[in-house]
Amino acid sequence: MQIRDLPYSDPGDPDVRSGPRFLYWLGRNQLTGQLKSLSWGLMHQCAIAGLPLVVGLAVQAVIDGSGRGLAQAGALILVLGILIAVGDTMLHRTAVTNWITAAARVQQLLARKTAELGSALTRRVAAGEVVAVSTGDVEKIGWFVEALSRFAAAATALVLICVGLVLYLPSLGVLVAIAMPVLALTVLPLLPRATRRADIQREKAGKATELASDTVAGLRVLRGIGGEELFLGRYRRASQEVRDAAVGSARMWALISAIQVFLPGVLLISLVWYGAALARDGRIDVGQLVTVYSAATLMLFPLRHFEEIAMAYSFSRPSAQRAVRVLSLERSTRPSTIDAMVPEGDLYDPVTGLLAARGQFTAVVCGDPDEAGRLAERLGGHAEAETGAETGAGTGPDVGKDPAAGAGTTTDDGKRTAPAPLPSVLLGGVPLDELPLDSARTAVLVQDKDPVLLSGTLRELLDVPSSGAVSPGDALDAAQCGDVLDALAQASLDTGGDPMRTRITERGRSLSGGQRQRLALARSLVTDPEALVLDEPTSAVDSHTEARVAAGIRRLRRGRTTVAFASSPLLLDLADRVVLVHGGTVVASGAHRDLLRDEPLYRAVVTRETDDDIAASAAQDELVGADASPSAEAIEEFEERA
Repeated sequence: MQIRDLPYSDPGDPDVRSGPRFLYWLGRNQLTGQLKSLSWGLMHQCAIAGLPLVVGLAVQAVIDGSGRGLAQAGALILVLGILIAVGDTMLHRTAVTNWITAAARVQQLLARKTAELGSALTRRVAAGEVVAVSTGDVEKIGWFVEALSRFAAAATALVLICVGLVLYLPSLGVLVAIAMPVLALTVLPLLPRATRRADIQREKAGKATELASDTVAGLRVLRGIGGEELFLGRYRRASQEVRDAAVGSARMWALISAIQVFLPGVLLISLVWYGAALARDGRIDVGQLVTVYSAATLMLFPLRHFEEIAMAYSFSRPSAQRAVRVLSLERSTRPSTIDAMVPEGDLYDPVTGLLAARGQFTAVVCGDPDEAGRLAERLGGHAEAETGAETGAGTGPDVGKDPAAGAGTTTDDGKRTAPAPLPSVLLGGVPLDELPLDSARTAVLVQDKDPVLLSGTLRELLDVPSSGAVSPGDALDAAQCGDVLDALAQASLDTGGDPMRTRITERGRSLSGGQRQRLALARSLVTDPEALVLDEPTSAVDSHTEARVAAGIRRLRRGRTTVAFASSPLLLDLADRVVLVHGGTVVASGAHRDLLRDEPLYRAVVTRETDDDIAASAAQDELVGADASPSAEAIEEFEERA
């Protein structure tokens, strides 16, 4: 795989049983690239290893006064120099290719998993951890994959050089052959402690990253309540903990590096002392001593790869474990048994009894905003993936739970079993869980109450998969984005006044909440799904704009199924049908005005009545009953409540 061939058409199915198994899977899938890098590395290392022999021949030729021998040695040095240059260049090229392609494979796997899980991902894994995995962890994993082939080449070269020295000069070669494994393995007892310190550093860095991400996301709120200094102090303490952990980790790695400098120095001194004694006694030639000394000196270069691979593995193993934690998340959906299709018909939730008739604008009223959000996600087929309790994710026993979900059962031995899966939402009688993921997403689109705008131009924002029936202009007009377009046109002078070419910052932070909400609504309208589910689509706009947005949605979505979770009378009055959901069940449905008159609970939610208001209203209804005159007790009770 070459860099120009990226991205992968299929990054594969990773082994997510553990971090080391994931690293092994990555290396196995890059076997060709690893073998290329190993070959060039062996050429580079062996050419370097040949230099001491040639230098020894040159020294011996000078001592013997042989001009021909000196010329031959010079020619060999030239050839070895060319081999070293070519081998080093190609080794670097292939190793970096392995790094980039491995990182790209991991990023594609993470992107695919993110698209598969959707909003469930951040419910089951902290947002800061997701950021850490997709940035720093990907780089560390790539580093280990890249260093692996260079380490293999260095280890092979060391074995060959040791064998060669033993055959060339046993008296000194045996000393070097015994010392090299000792030098390579001496630091192994220190690696677990160094790894633990590195793990602590990365854990604290991940928490600091998560804190920074949350702070930036809520910066406007923090400024509104004057909480900047509080969160600045928290981040300062978190960053100091990261610094202390990094210093502790660096000290351990410095000790390992010092050992790998000190021990080779002891070896070289011992080698020179013993070799000089042998040369003085005439048992070896000076050229042979120079050859062995030079070989031992050059062997220290490949020996450093042992330290590098130890560092790379200690850093990449927890990174791979975090990546595995994300990649191992699965949607609890049934295997697809239906051909790729986009069904048509009514949208029905058998759990709550909610029915959104095909081609109608249905408004749903829930007294609990969290319940509304969960129901909206269920309608899109996301419910099972978001039950964090099933995987042990989340921060509490009720994180991500649907109150309608089963609580599980307790066996005789006291163990809790997982709750039974909820029945799937049906579209035209077809269970969404049994559809291929692409078909389910094409059929039903859910826009949550806090939609995200990606950075890029407005044209890129609206360039989404769609039926083609709704143009961006019509969608922007229906979402009442005229003032947003004017603001974007004035914000960028280098686009010639074209708002479609104006760049939107990350998450739309340069826009107001209402502007972001309307642009996200326009993006959803452009897709033109069979069923569109909107969770509080007008919560951030004023009442005048809200009425026009509601009318625009109704007009543009005529003949298409639309479900809007809202409690605004302006939007509810335009709906074809209004459904009241309470306690996870549909308790009433009908026209907005009828429900407002006949349903006290609906009236309480829509008009924001207090408990005292509801009690007084109920007492008044009792007093003015059509078939009976009010009793003295009823009048007295009404006066007390009023």
